[in-house]
Formats: sequence, C-alpha cells, structure tokens
Amino acid sequence: MDHLDTLRCFIAVADAGGFAAAARRLGVSATAVTRAIAALEARLSVLLFQRSTRTVRLTEAGERFLLDCRLILTDLQEAEQAAGGGQAEPQGLLAITAPQMFGMRHVAPIVQAFLHAQPRVQVRTLFVNRLVHLLEEGMDVAIRIAHLPDSGLTAVQVGSLRRLVVASPAYLAQHGEPRHPDELAAHRAIGFSFDNNSVSPWKFKEGVVGQPHFSWISNSNEVDIAAAESGLGLTRCLAYQAAQGVRAGRLRVVLAAHEPPPVPVHIVYPAGRRAPAKVRAFVEFARERLSAEPVLQGRGLTRNS
Repeated sequence: MDHLDTLRCFIAVADAGGFAAAARRLGVSATAVTRAIAALEARLSVLLFQRSTRTVRLTEAGERFLLDCRLILTDLQEAEQAAGGGQAEPQGLLAITAPQMFGMRHVAPIVQAFLHAQPRVQVRTLFVNRLVHLLEEGMDVAIRIAHLPDSGLTAVQVGSLRRLVVASPAYLAQHGEPRHPDELAAHRAIGFSFDNNSVSPWKFKEGVVGQPHFSWISNSNEVDIAAAESGLGLTRCLAYQAAQGVRAGRLRVVLAAHEPPPVPVHIVYPAGRRAPAKVRAFVEFARERLSAEPVLQGRGLTRNS
C-alpha cells in the first residue's frame, strides 16, 4: 500500500472497530490490513490501537490522528474535484451534537431532511446536556445555546431563546400568579440541575433574584415540563422547551416583564482549516431552517405564531 492507502486503511479499521471487518470493507486480506497498521505505527513511533482478543480500540494518539486523517483525505478529494472542474460533493460521515431536548425536537427533523437531500452523507448525532468538545470528541458541527466565549471556532447565530417561568393554569388558579420575583418565595417549583443536587436561584432582569421552594429537582427538562403541566409548581425553561405546552394551554408564562435577556443560539464548527463540503452544506441547510423557526425569533408561544 502507498501512504494514502495506508491512511484509508487506518480510517477503515477505526470505523469498523476491527482488522477483519476493515479488510472486508476494503476488499483486501486481513493480513494486509494488519501489516499496514503496523507499518504506520512504526513510521509514527506511536501506538494507534489498543488490541485485545475481542476488541480493537483507538488510543488517545490514535483518536487525534484519526481527526487529522479525515481532514487530509477530505481536502485531497475536494482538491482533485476542483482541479477537474467539478463541484465538491457532500459525502462521508458527519458528526453533529446538540443539547438533548433541542436535538430531538429541532435538529433531528433537519437531519432527516438533509439526508434525503444528500444521500452520500452519513450522520452521527450526539444529543447530550453537556459541553461537547468538538475536536476532542470527533464532532463536526455543534448547536450551542449559550453566550459563546472567544475561541477558534466559527459560529453562525440563528436566533435566540427566551428564558421563561411557566406553570399550569390549575396551579396558578390555586396558588395565585406571581407578579414579581420577590413573590416566588411563596411558591413551589420544579428545578433543573445538571448534577441532580442543587439548583441556583432564578435570576431575572437587572440582577433581580427569586428563590422559590423547590419541591422537585431533576436533571431532565422533559420531566420538569411534565411536572409543571401536572400542576406541581412553577418551572424555569427555555422557550422551545415549553412552546408546545403553552400553545396547547397546558402552561402559562408568568413574570414575562422580568425576563432576563434571551440566550443566543449558534451553529458552531471548527475553523482554521477549510470546512469539508459536508459541513458547509449542513451548516447552510440548518441555518436556513433554524432561522425560520418562530420560537428562535421570539415567537411561537401562541396558536397563531
């Protein structure tokens, strides 16, 4: 094998999770694949895979090298297409991450439509409520709901999300509607916590703080919304999380006059190297659709919006 074929072989082993499976994909013998990886490790003076009788896993160095190999081969392919006068076509594996609930409600439908439009692309999604480091975890694109720090990433803002306090009409009829954050101390609430341990006081406009009595603390936004809809108390959430319940009349927004500024929503992807065609295509595809989403533009909380 020449050096480029060896790199393709390395990627195939990483994707297939084994030498024999990679050999079948490549149409070569398992012995040839084993020798190619051994020669590559000798050339780099580093172990790329941890081998056992049952599994083949990338080492930390192997994971870093895999990211670089994918970029190198993608750049080469697009350069060859450009030299031949062709347009780079989106293809290959695209890894996308987003917050869990936002991913399921808003990103998954976009991915479905994108795959119909781009049949040569395969997608891997990671919907989790934690900060995913794109390069370290092999992700191509992230949806971030936050004020972003300065970084080497390219960010495209597609909207923002209101931070709401909501409760069911039944709860408000029984306990009254708070008109100011100071009144929250007399109310029950369902709080969200990443570590399922403690909940920070709720902050409002101009630094005002409210502290309800948290009768339930959960690490799931879906649980919090369902509990609020059942009448257990107030909960705080982003607008997209409560939009369905508010439009259906199961929830009402309270303390709207005291809301803090909305949280921006960005599509983020690594900069520095030219983004592959698959990334550019998905970013533009998602930008158009998310920018048209009413709840990201301050609407979407009424039946007609």
